[in-house]
Amino acid sequence: MDTKDRRSFLKDLGMLSAAAGLSSLIPFDTLAFSKKEFFSISLAQWSLHKSLFGGKLTNLEFPIKAKKDFGIDIVEYVSPFFNKKETDSAYLKELKGITQGEGIQNHLIMIDGEGELGNLDEKARKIAIENHYKWVDAAKVLGCKTIRVNAAGNGSEQDVKTAVVDGLGRLTEYGKQNKINIIVENHGGYSSDGKWLSDVMKQVNSPYCGTLPDFGNFRVSADRVYDMYQGVTDLVPFAKGISAKTFNFNEKGDEKDIDYDRMFKIIKDAKWSGIVGIEYEGDGLSEDEGIKKTKDLLLRIQKQYK
Repeated sequence: MDTKDRRSFLKDLGMLSAAAGLSSLIPFDTLAFSKKEFFSISLAQWSLHKSLFGGKLTNLEFPIKAKKDFGIDIVEYVSPFFNKKETDSAYLKELKGITQGEGIQNHLIMIDGEGELGNLDEKARKIAIENHYKWVDAAKVLGCKTIRVNAAGNGSEQDVKTAVVDGLGRLTEYGKQNKINIIVENHGGYSSDGKWLSDVMKQVNSPYCGTLPDFGNFRVSADRVYDMYQGVTDLVPFAKGISAKTFNFNEKGDEKDIDYDRMFKIIKDAKWSGIVGIEYEGDGLSEDEGIKKTKDLLLRIQKQYK
């Protein structure tokens, strides 16, 4: 090795050493995706809600089905399917053991039915905040990085925003203590207004608080729908996950009513990378077929950005 080559080698070695030292300071998700593709694919449990509600599938069986039937090893849970066992340590240990044994990553839990974080009544809001604590604890046990909550409340747009900023902010503090992200999906009401929810994020202003943009949930009210592409543009700067909603497919395998190419250009242009969850919610195909079609569509998008 000549002197020039030796200098180059030592420089590269120094950079590698520095990178190794810095790796302990970089959040897991950021490090994981720095060497991978634009996004990884997860399966949202809601894609199989008919099977779960119908007793054909259990919460414990869900991650195994995700991997065995669809080749997906990242999963997203939905709170009702825990059947009130979210504080049962033996149950959580069993679920974690199943996923660890199969090499499956528990990504997040979507929480519903625990009260309004934007309730204008202070006491009711406090109860809602504390109702979510057990889900932060469960996420921590399972190795999830995140829980998804709702920014809901009844009142004027501004009053609910003020209440949500308070409720979400206080819950985020608990999440921060446990290193669990608290994220909000556009899920009806004011939360489906991309500007409104992005303003909430700016006011909470925490690295542990973010969004879960859902392509199909931009109906604010019976007579108002927020533009889905503008909504994703508004929310992706705060996103800690993406919910790839599908309903119907054409003969080419594209979603009929959502322009996935346009959506992912918005996401890519925002320099976002992370986990994209499949959430099939259509009726034209079986749940399994809808999931497979959505995965194929996402794989095609991945190829475009390699």
